[in-house]
Amino acid sequence: MPFLPVSRVDLEARGMAQADFVLVTGDAYVDHPAFAAALLGRLLEAEGYSVAVLARPDPDDVEAFRLAGPPRLAFLVGAGALDSMVSSYTAARKPRSEDDYAPGGRPELCLRGDGTLGPGKAGRRNARPDRAVIAYAAKCREAFKGVPVVIGGIEASLRRFSHYDYWSDTMRRSVLLDAKADLLVHGMGETALLEIARRLAAGEPAPGIRGVRGTAWRTSRREDLPAGAVELPPWTAVSAPGEPGFAAYAESFRLQHLNADPYSGKVLVEESEGRFVVQEPPAFPLAADALDRLYEAPYERAAHPMYEGLGGVPALEEVRFSLASARGCFGSCSFCSLAYHQGRIVQARTADSLEREARVLTALPGFKGYIHDVGGPTANFRAPACARQEKHGACPDRRCLAPEACPSLKVDHSDYLAVLRRLRSLPGVRKVFVRSGIRFDYLMLDPDDGFYRELVEHHVSGQLKVAPEHVSDRVLSLMGKPPRRVYDTFARRFAELNREYGLKQYLIPYFISAHPGATLADALELAEYLRDSGFSPDQVQDFYPTPGTRSTVMFRTGRDPLTGEAVYVARGERERALQRALLQYRKPENRKLVREALELLGRRDLIGRGPKCLVGER
Repeated sequence: MPFLPVSRVDLEARGMAQADFVLVTGDAYVDHPAFAAALLGRLLEAEGYSVAVLARPDPDDVEAFRLAGPPRLAFLVGAGALDSMVSSYTAARKPRSEDDYAPGGRPELCLRGDGTLGPGKAGRRNARPDRAVIAYAAKCREAFKGVPVVIGGIEASLRRFSHYDYWSDTMRRSVLLDAKADLLVHGMGETALLEIARRLAAGEPAPGIRGVRGTAWRTSRREDLPAGAVELPPWTAVSAPGEPGFAAYAESFRLQHLNADPYSGKVLVEESEGRFVVQEPPAFPLAADALDRLYEAPYERAAHPMYEGLGGVPALEEVRFSLASARGCFGSCSFCSLAYHQGRIVQARTADSLEREARVLTALPGFKGYIHDVGGPTANFRAPACARQEKHGACPDRRCLAPEACPSLKVDHSDYLAVLRRLRSLPGVRKVFVRSGIRFDYLMLDPDDGFYRELVEHHVSGQLKVAPEHVSDRVLSLMGKPPRRVYDTFARRFAELNREYGLKQYLIPYFISAHPGATLADALELAEYLRDSGFSPDQVQDFYPTPGTRSTVMFRTGRDPLTGEAVYVARGERERALQRALLQYRKPENRKLVREALELLGRRDLIGRGPKCLVGER
């Protein structure tokens, strides 16, 4: 199937005078289901709509937004696979030097107004603008006045209400208001987008489209608000300085959290200086056959030819020979936005669909017999957490796994194991690896260790990456992770199985420094754990406050929004640097910071040449 059109020339070559929709994205155009522009474009195409893609247009040149002409129905605007601020800046707020979703990984490259690729008109260091949804929406309106603008994707979804913006250290209004868009699509937007398309095609004006699950709209009339809607604290309250604003922001998050499930969630309303943002409840999960169709559309599975000579698009290499098997995650880690965006109800593709896609992979150029991953947000989740969740949705007031597993949790790896066995038996497939996150606490709850055995024997590519995140039980509880003993048991069993099978494979644990609740003493506890285990992490993730997470509310307010309990927060860059240095105490460049941290803690006994020491005197 040809790539989707990217210009008027492409449209004319297909005999089209105008596209129904123009998809604007901050990522390079890769026609692969792991990229939202391709997945949504193919979905609309399958329903009979024509779609053009403006990938990474120059945000400073309106002509770049006119390359495909005016869409007949609407512009569909997204920042890309990541929030644009996360994509462009590190946790220390420093600009990133590379962008895996840019042509050749070069952040300065964009689609220019003359249709060529290169640095933009303003010579930006990063052609993906800050808060890209707002910037792109403004340029769409400038390019073609009166054309509806619908925003969506991860950036719009997580910023749909007032939110804390870490990079400016301020509260910001709903992105729907700042972008002046007609509609916002939140969550996984396929069903909402098709309903919007149907109503636009029927002649309904975009500002009047209401009542669509998975969308948010705006109005200045209180009488427009749906009966029974839950009102969040208004913008004036959540943006107030100090404790009053913190309390309102925490309460707003709590209400959003309680209404995040499609089965029980109510309409939410937030007032902002005379304007109202109205969020319809989340869309229901897709059925397996609908999910299968999405991933089995006729993709080119390649970057657009316009990027030839630039090194392609690095992000494609991570997924080119991988399979997405499921969506959603009932793990509900506090620092992760997946539960807010994809939802807690796991939706899985069928084994038949995964086998058909695997056969497609084996025929692709460059396939060497290795399927690199079969997974999703959490690889070993293939079904809803329990019978209640399957029929009535996720419990709004409790977690499935942490700090202890819910008694109703159904633990079963048999379906996932059957899929892996089926894939590894296909002609041309030498190995099938699991590289996306394994939820090890869920695995350890399974009374049948058959999956763990086959995982170790067949599906680890030398290293298995897992995310214990910390060792302090108090911090782990705030993170929504299991107690330390669970990971320790998992790690011991991993070592036993490797010995049993005569394999040399390694666990690569991920840790977060300076998460809300973590003190310098907690960082030292983790450093001593790393010393005693002999593991030296190459990378440590500083806690990164991103919109839409419970941990970000803790960071902003110093309280847990669900319990109201006070939470310690390491705010200053100095303490954050000290915590990170302790976790990587073996690095020579960290020695001065490690000594400073140990002296602050009164632990000079760990400075010197003894076997327990973390750093020398000099």
